[in-house]
Amino acid sequence: MNFKNVTVAGSGVLGSQIAFQTAFQGFKVTVYDLNDEVLAKAKAKFSELSECYKSDVNATQEQLDNTFNNLSYCSNLAEAVKDADLLIEAVPENVDIKNEFYKQLSQVAPAKTVFATNSSTLLPSQFAEVTGRPEKFLALHFANRIWDKNVAEIMGHSGTDQAVFDEVIEFSKAIGMLAFPLYKEQSGHLLNTMTWPMVLSAAELWAKDVSDPIHMDKMWMKVMGAEFGPFAIMDIVGLNTTYNIAKAYADFNPSMNLVLEKLDAEMLNQDRLGIQNGEGFYQYPNPVWEAADFLK
Repeated sequence: MNFKNVTVAGSGVLGSQIAFQTAFQGFKVTVYDLNDEVLAKAKAKFSELSECYKSDVNATQEQLDNTFNNLSYCSNLAEAVKDADLLIEAVPENVDIKNEFYKQLSQVAPAKTVFATNSSTLLPSQFAEVTGRPEKFLALHFANRIWDKNVAEIMGHSGTDQAVFDEVIEFSKAIGMLAFPLYKEQSGHLLNTMTWPMVLSAAELWAKDVSDPIHMDKMWMKVMGAEFGPFAIMDIVGLNTTYNIAKAYADFNPSMNLVLEKLDAEMLNQDRLGIQNGEGFYQYPNPVWEAADFLK
């Protein structure tokens, strides 16, 4: 495998986790985002993640010191990708934003750099041409809490070079993931194709005032034996991301427009974005769904 230097573009919920996990496994990682203020927030997230790694995977201080030594930060895209063997894009789930990003990236990235999108719902074929290197472009999607839910979904498009596809599978394994190849394009990959209909069904019940988040999460966790329910999932992935996914579903499910209206009015416009800023459907840290007696 030729990947040694990795650039992660976007330091949000998953971008920061991807960067930290990759650095934890010994790769040199450059974190790119729009400005130094955003990158400062990423550094704070990494401090929080280090505590998770201590408690959940028994990471030693030496391992964490090495992880931080493997991380660097840059708000200039050309500088951030100048040595990149692999660029993992984790910018907002918005077609226009991603198109603009790839237009800029294609002008400054070295010819060797493989581009991978972490998009949850959008297809590689939607962006392949604008990347300027369709044969070196594919999707590499991770689940939230990457250190614990260590799965990676690898999905190419019709023009992806098979050797690139195979190399990204090997990279996924090298950073501690269980690799799941997809043999054809599927919006939502495997995990989200199975997960989001459930999540958005719950959101629709909430939007129609049929029930409330606490009772629906409690029922799902109790009956399914799940670690958390659909509203906790929305908080974890971020309510901006949830909104964008619901917007995509609204193209073929008009009832999602009710979800969009209520998310916009009661969550986004109130700056309730989920776990990333401390308040969504629940208050963080220590949301009630984590309480020992929540299911009683």
